[in-house]
Amino acid sequence: MKAYCRRKIGDTMEGEAGNMEEEYKSKTQKKREDRELQRLGEALVSLPSEQLKSMDLPEELLEAIEFARKIKRHGARRRQIQHIRVIMRHIDPEPIQTALDRIRKKNPRK
Repeated sequence: MKAYCRRKIGDTMEGEAGNMEEEYKSKTQKKREDRELQRLGEALVSLPSEQLKSMDLPEELLEAIEFARKIKRHGARRRQIQHIRVIMRHIDPEPIQTALDRIRKKNPRK
């Protein structure tokens, strides 16, 4: 059985009740966050290159997005978007989501 709240050897339980609640995420919450990141990655792949470059994204993420655009096969493209999701786990998604929302407001779909 996996423990979702990781502890270092030697950590004590005293006075950490509030801390553990902040660190603990249920499996459902983790899946929900992953789906949100995946949707954000799909939206980034669908954006034009000029708009992506204006968002000031990390180089690794930009390369993964450009590579996903070149892929034509559905399964391979899906796996690449999952890879983009993994990259985005290590990046704060809020600024990216804010920039994406700003772009969508400027260019509403018809």
